[in-house]
Amino acid sequence: MFTVLTRQPYEQAGLKALCRTPAIVALVFLLVSVVVLVSITLIQIHKQEVLPPGLKYGIVLDAGSSRTTVYVYQWPAEKENNTGVVSQTFKCSVKGSGISSYGKKPQDAPKAFEECMHKVKEQVPTHLHRSTRIHLGATAGMRLLRLQNETAANEVLASIQSYFKSQPFDFRGAQIISGQEEGVYGWITANYLMGNFLEKNLWHMWVHPHGVETTGALDLGGASTQISFVAEEKVDLNTSDITQVSLYGYTYALYTHSFQCYGRNEAEKRFLAMLLQNSTTKTYLANPCYPRDYSTNFTMGHLFDSLCTVNQRPARYNPDKIITFEGTGDPSLCREKVASIFDFKTCHDRETCSFDGIYQPKVKGKFVAFAGFYYTASALNLSGSFSLDTFNSSTWNFCSQDWSQLPVLLPKFDEVYARSYCFSANYIYHLFVNVYKFTEDTWSQIHFKKEVGNSSIGWSLGYMLSLTNQIPAESPLIRLPVQPPVFVGILALFTAAALLCLVFLAYLCLVSRKKRHSEHAFDHAVDSD
Repeated sequence: MFTVLTRQPYEQAGLKALCRTPAIVALVFLLVSVVVLVSITLIQIHKQEVLPPGLKYGIVLDAGSSRTTVYVYQWPAEKENNTGVVSQTFKCSVKGSGISSYGKKPQDAPKAFEECMHKVKEQVPTHLHRSTRIHLGATAGMRLLRLQNETAANEVLASIQSYFKSQPFDFRGAQIISGQEEGVYGWITANYLMGNFLEKNLWHMWVHPHGVETTGALDLGGASTQISFVAEEKVDLNTSDITQVSLYGYTYALYTHSFQCYGRNEAEKRFLAMLLQNSTTKTYLANPCYPRDYSTNFTMGHLFDSLCTVNQRPARYNPDKIITFEGTGDPSLCREKVASIFDFKTCHDRETCSFDGIYQPKVKGKFVAFAGFYYTASALNLSGSFSLDTFNSSTWNFCSQDWSQLPVLLPKFDEVYARSYCFSANYIYHLFVNVYKFTEDTWSQIHFKKEVGNSSIGWSLGYMLSLTNQIPAESPLIRLPVQPPVFVGILALFTAAALLCLVFLAYLCLVSRKKRHSEHAFDHAVDSD
């Protein structure tokens, strides 16, 4: 009697069901873990919020020949193409004259800064004082003092440096900038404020404006005047007056020249000295550029204490001698006499020569005239752009006025400036027409402006923009939807769960394979029996 050994169908079904249940559960856990890992990673990457790193501040003191002005600038701590997007937030005019006037008493120079510096401290957040850089740049007044008395110039700068080192800011030095630097920085300022370097697109991102031409810059200070514009491709790039300027990822070939001793104040001294040279009387002189019924006295020292007029000193020079200038209010004679302070003979009628043999390519495009140019035009009741004929007629009318009429004509009357506006207007005419060679057609391309928005046009903003190239940018702050510790914990948990599920599934596969092998061996043994 034989007994047949075989498994019952219901036993096999039970075993398979028992093995399948843990596998399904493990697969579900594995899929859930993968979905969670992918989802939280995508959320963390694509839903993060980029926060700007805050603001940085910079302070520039424009130490001009006639006054010092303090500017406070700010920009985002991250930068656009390595140059900060800078804006002016505060301006303070220091009382008194320029720092070059302290040559004989250098220790007194810093005292004038106290009031403005107190206001500056309130403008910059206290926690940023130590990281806020402060720079002092001195221009033509100090350039002349250095040529005349280098020791005095160094003592003035040393006194200022000692003062600012006691201030809570990061003082980076007081230096005398060159005339070329002054011209370049003025050009940078004008074009930056007019949006020729950057503009915001529809997505509020800073981009380079397409097809925008740059604007030339005309600056008139007390001791020097500057002209700067992008030269044509044909110009001689080897000349020292052509410099390469890189800003916001673009490079410009810029012509710039600074005329030392041809600022408004020094040019007028040269003019008065010339009147004295050509006069038969040396104590009482007629000045066709001063208003009628006006007279003033100057010492010889006042006229000839500058390097700009030292060559015009009379043989019998007495610094204390008084000279009286009587105004005659003669517009035609004033224009004729003012032309004599320029030397055009050395140019030999060359188109690429301004005066005194100085190279200048042909002017092109739009220009902005600021500082002394703007203030003179404003005194003539002119601003913006206007024709050469309009400028000439306004000059003629102003120069024909009696002294008693000027307080009514000028909104802000100051004797020192009021008596000289006629000279300044005729000086500007010769400078623009005969030196820079603007014509009746191109004159209207000149825009007389003081500021754009709330920012003054001058060299100091361009200087600050240039300096931001050297100030490291800060990395932007990133706000994540899931805090890093929580994110790491979730990643670790579900990664571990996924790995455990994989291990468990591998174990089930191994067990299932062994069972199938045992069943196969058992069935083979039964068949043999």
